[in-house]
Amino acid sequence: MSASRTSRIGGIRSAENAGVTGVGEVVDRVWRSESAGMLGVLGRRLGDLDMAEEALQDAVAEALRRWEAEGVPANPAGWLVTTAWRKAIDRLRRDANGRDKEALAALDPTLGGAPPENGVPSWPPSGDDRLALVLACCHPTLPEASRVTLTLHVAAGLSAETVAAAFLQPKATVAQRLVRAKRHLKEHGVRVVTPPPHEYGERLRSAASVIYLIYNEGYLTSASDTAERRELAREGLELARQLAALMPYEPEAAGLAALLELHESRAAARFGDGGRMVLLADQDRSAWDRVLIASALRRLARVASLNRPGPFQVEAAIAAQHAVAPSWAGSDWATVRKLYDLLARFRPTPVVLLGRAVATSYTAGPAEALAEVDELSGRLDGYRLWHATRADLLGRLGRRAEAAEATRRALALVTNPAERDLLARRLDDLTS
Repeated sequence: MSASRTSRIGGIRSAENAGVTGVGEVVDRVWRSESAGMLGVLGRRLGDLDMAEEALQDAVAEALRRWEAEGVPANPAGWLVTTAWRKAIDRLRRDANGRDKEALAALDPTLGGAPPENGVPSWPPSGDDRLALVLACCHPTLPEASRVTLTLHVAAGLSAETVAAAFLQPKATVAQRLVRAKRHLKEHGVRVVTPPPHEYGERLRSAASVIYLIYNEGYLTSASDTAERRELAREGLELARQLAALMPYEPEAAGLAALLELHESRAAARFGDGGRMVLLADQDRSAWDRVLIASALRRLARVASLNRPGPFQVEAAIAAQHAVAPSWAGSDWATVRKLYDLLARFRPTPVVLLGRAVATSYTAGPAEALAEVDELSGRLDGYRLWHATRADLLGRLGRRAEAAEATRRALALVTNPAERDLLARRLDDLTS
């Protein structure tokens, strides 16, 4: 969390202690649910993320002062965006010189410019606005990892801790990367604006990674108080579809959309009574959304003729094998294993190799799969799913005591409550 964002939340809590609890709670709730969109709309319109954050901080402070007396507006986020926009323009007027005057002229009609979309940013933003922000933040002058980190923070409002969990990296590493990315943009005078169409291609890989991680965080959140964030997953799916429509001749955009449609098709079957997680092997396949599955299969069929395979297309092909299979055991595991071999050539990460080991367990047996998993110990010892996969294989081999210990290791690393419950039940079965 940035210093400015920390001070903003601190201001809310101070106001609550001063007797404006109701207003403070409203502001806090709006900030938690809408901050990414507000910052994104303002940052893209102003071309400066730091200025957008400062303006939002000023708008929050004003809301805490005014809403207590005037009442909470019907559209609190819209009020904050409008107020922040006006404060940013006021600040530019006071400080403008040289290049800043040119930027201000493009934003403020009183100085002879034509403001984007006829003035103050509207709220809520359209889906196109969010995709434009994703493409804007994926600036080619930034290293790939920095592009993705910055965009996840700005466009999705994900914290450094959440992004670190996605990258399997320390929080401090990701926080430093975020600071460096912002500093780079500022020092090099890079404005966060929607790129022209001819630049879409060079930003596709980063944008697709961002959308994939947004969806994943919604599909199975890293938070400790909820299992999933359906609104975030739906947003990720919609962004993927928009990206595929924007770049119809880019097979990886279609592959990403197909992959997320296949994941989303299982949403209704993923949790059972009491919110208990149901693994893919045990899901009621009659509850899967066949319309989404058919859409994904059509996307994959269309891009196959382009003969330009990529990692998202391969991941979608793996998911499609499970989608069309009559059961988990009835999946074409030989094909799945070959697809993982291909995916490993595109993306030779330990997480991909872990997935391949699961396929190995159904083609060559759990003993051979366990050997593949153990080879990854040095790179995945801090990853909960490595321990959980190892526990499953050990259990299938009848090595219950070792399986129980591996499950305990996984439990020590898990944060999601549904995953925790699942692992706890597995541990009870192994030790009973």
